[in-house]
Amino acid sequence: QVQLVESGGGLVQAGGSLRLSCAASGSIFSINAMGWYRQAPGKQRELVAAITSGGRTKYADSVKGRFTISRDNAKNTMYLQMGSLKPEDTAVYFCNADLPGAVFTGWGPYYYWGQGTQVTVSS
Repeated sequence: QVQLVESGGGLVQAGGSLRLSCAASGSIFSINAMGWYRQAPGKQRELVAAITSGGRTKYADSVKGRFTISRDNAKNTMYLQMGSLKPEDTAVYFCNADLPGAVFTGWGPYYYWGQGTQVTVSS
């Protein structure tokens, strides 16, 4: 069982930056794929970015060039560095992780979810 806890959300002005963290309860060394999703009010949950253990990344077109996903296996933590934030980035952001040992089969969604952290961007 893997538990994921997000942190780092908050209120920021447009153009600002935030860094989200996703701390896993155990080692993420054997978790091949992890990602960040977001869900805005009245909208479906959507992929923001994902990363494999080998460092391959995938980004939504809407965040390319502004967001950077990374992971630190030694700290069992995944990050999402968000810059040039826009009001349309306002959403609850969720951490998502695959089963330990699972073979990479695509860009998610994966098995485990965190509870989410609110990001609000004011104009």
